[in-house]
Amino acid sequence: MKSFSRREFCMLAGGVAADVAGQRLSAAPVQGAYSLVASTDRERILSAANRYLAEKPVTVTASHSDRSPGGPHDFFSEGDYWWPDPKNPGGPYIRRDGESNPANFNGHREAMIRLSLIVPALTAAWVLTHQKKYADHAGQHLRAWFVDPATKMNPNLQYAQAIFGVSKGRGTGIIDTLHLVEVARAATLLNRASVLNSGNEIQRWFAEYLEWMRTSKNGQEERDAKNNHGTCWVLQAGEFARFTENNEAMQWCRDRFRTVLVPEQIAPDGRLPLELARTKPYSYSLFDMDVLCGVAQSLTVPQENLWAFSTPDGRGLKKLMEFMVPFVDDKSKWPFAHDVEHWDDFPVRNPALLFAGLAYDKPEYITVWKKLNPDPTVPEVIRNFPIRQPLLWIS
Repeated sequence: MKSFSRREFCMLAGGVAADVAGQRLSAAPVQGAYSLVASTDRERILSAANRYLAEKPVTVTASHSDRSPGGPHDFFSEGDYWWPDPKNPGGPYIRRDGESNPANFNGHREAMIRLSLIVPALTAAWVLTHQKKYADHAGQHLRAWFVDPATKMNPNLQYAQAIFGVSKGRGTGIIDTLHLVEVARAATLLNRASVLNSGNEIQRWFAEYLEWMRTSKNGQEERDAKNNHGTCWVLQAGEFARFTENNEAMQWCRDRFRTVLVPEQIAPDGRLPLELARTKPYSYSLFDMDVLCGVAQSLTVPQENLWAFSTPDGRGLKKLMEFMVPFVDDKSKWPFAHDVEHWDDFPVRNPALLFAGLAYDKPEYITVWKKLNPDPTVPEVIRNFPIRQPLLWIS
């Protein structure tokens, strides 16, 4: 059985913080998207990929919790902000919003995040170099997770974000597979280039999981969540539908973006009220910003430009970015409450800055993006930073 410590997990994330020198919001010419990202990220991509060539797959079968009601192939996690009740030891857990309980089982989530670091980096290295060794090793990890009967994960999240004494698994747990979004995008590129062995079987797993997301009670509850959870559902469904060539599901996600996500989450002045109401308003606003922009980057097509969409009262991504970018560039200007945890660890290199900078021809956004840290090592930050290889999103 393979296990890894928190220190080893942080080392896997690896990387050095980006240079933070330079004038705030100073403009620089926007290059072509591919050459811009390739020139910016080439060294960090190849460094990570070469390190990951030595890493063997670690799937859900490598660890198990006695509190899990599922079997060895079932993903299991526990709600972050749930703690033992000091007034009722051994009784149902109670909620402390924004305060993560380090004693909760986290092995499956860490294994999935590890996959989401390894496969996209290897795929980005293959995109840059076309060296077969990177595609082959990415495929090894994909087959272990989604094909090999001995190690694969069952295509559902029935037991995700359980709460001791309260729930065996909740709809909110589906946010855990947000870390499969960039894995699916990587697999799409490899499969389309015919360099992914067992591509059909991997697609089948994602098709089954997408169907579970769309039809199960937990999946539908998460789909209808009002805050970043609902956004994350759409980003997942859209990318999994792209990989499995489910055009109907992709169109549903575009419609959801226009009719639900933007009108209900973005205020007319661009702020995200549902995230500002949390105990981590800054990091949650950054997180939802990234995922909303990820949806637009993923699902925009020539005939339906989600970047250009706005409601009659002006709600849209353009307004969101105009509101948020000054606080990414200079956090000291943030006028709202500080996060109860990890205030000093944000921001990182938010992909929304790059994607919006390209979409709106805003080189100043890209200047901010370039100077931020692309490789955080704090696990909580990594968990809220699911798009780490933007080269895959513009290739």
